[in-house]
Amino acid sequence: MDFDTIILGAGAAGMMCAFHCGGRVLVIDHAKAAGEKIRISGGGRCNFTNMYAEPGNFLSHNPHFCKSALARYTQWDFVDLVGRHKIAWHEKTLGQLFCDGSSKQIIQMLMDEMANAGAELWVRTELRDLRKTETGFALDVDREGQRVSLTCANLVLATGGKSIPKMGATGLAYDIARQFGLGITDTRAALVPFTFSDEKFKELSGVSLPARLSNTRTSFDEALLFTHRGLSGPSVLQLSSYWREGEDISVNLIPDLALFDVLRDQRQAGGRKALTTELARHLPGRLVEFLSRIIPMQGNLADQSDAALSELVKALSDWQLTPSGTEGYRTAEVTLGGINTDDLSSRTMEARDVPGLYAIGEAVDVTGWLGGYNFQWAWSSGHAAGTAIAGR
Repeated sequence: MDFDTIILGAGAAGMMCAFHCGGRVLVIDHAKAAGEKIRISGGGRCNFTNMYAEPGNFLSHNPHFCKSALARYTQWDFVDLVGRHKIAWHEKTLGQLFCDGSSKQIIQMLMDEMANAGAELWVRTELRDLRKTETGFALDVDREGQRVSLTCANLVLATGGKSIPKMGATGLAYDIARQFGLGITDTRAALVPFTFSDEKFKELSGVSLPARLSNTRTSFDEALLFTHRGLSGPSVLQLSSYWREGEDISVNLIPDLALFDVLRDQRQAGGRKALTTELARHLPGRLVEFLSRIIPMQGNLADQSDAALSELVKALSDWQLTPSGTEGYRTAEVTLGGINTDDLSSRTMEARDVPGLYAIGEAVDVTGWLGGYNFQWAWSSGHAAGTAIAGR
């Protein structure tokens, strides 16, 4: 069976690419349905892009690589597509855009666009063999127990990274890239919770609050969540992409509170009140109780000198912690690293030394922040490859 383009992976990037390619297009996935990661995203409502998406929100060994694709297919282009399909949406915090209804609406939209473009979709299909030919590529696949031989002029790697293996994620894109001589940068779990070997926060599981998490590279102000394994929440997931094993992190529990002034004023107005009681007005009570065992905060407000209050505020605004690790690919939202952008064209996503081979989405060494940025990279890179193939 001969196709112009075969796309491996029926996720966000693969489906986006499929309806821009033109010609006879086949999308293959080993899962039972297309868009499984889309389906579970955003609590089932799909945080499909971000109003503020720009190159600075992405990590890569080459921070300039993503600029071309993002500029030629922006968040507003995708919002227009969503609008044409009459999918209602809303903005949450920090520019995050979600469906009012279900993430399944985004999947259906992409499948409708594929159908309109004449692209075929095969699910429950496993790749068994792949080789280069003079005119393109030859593939052998197992489709519902039958071996099928395929050929194509263009092959697109859109199988994603290693994150969430229970959803079927594998390193297939990296294996194929290596087969054809493309480099792979170091990969690691990203947008993932921190763990602590001593379960030090087990008693705080479920406690959350706004916080600022920092390391020597960057800082994020978003919610922090204590878990029985360690730390999670948006601020943690964001920082995890910039963290390496053995490094300290700084946790500011009072990022927007002038706590020294508050405590000094309360010392005048109600000095007999216990310091921990006053702190519990500004921080979760369970957290104050926990911290009281490691930070001096005994006695009443009247007992506290300015120097003591300053030390307390310093401790709460720069709590130094050293995670033992992360929860890994099991819960990571994305994979950091991937197919080396040095080996790809930033305009077309085509391999520089392998004509007809393209790589898009999470498989590539471009990783977005939490909040719809990785979906936008999928849309933009899928569009870049699809339109390049259509123009060949």
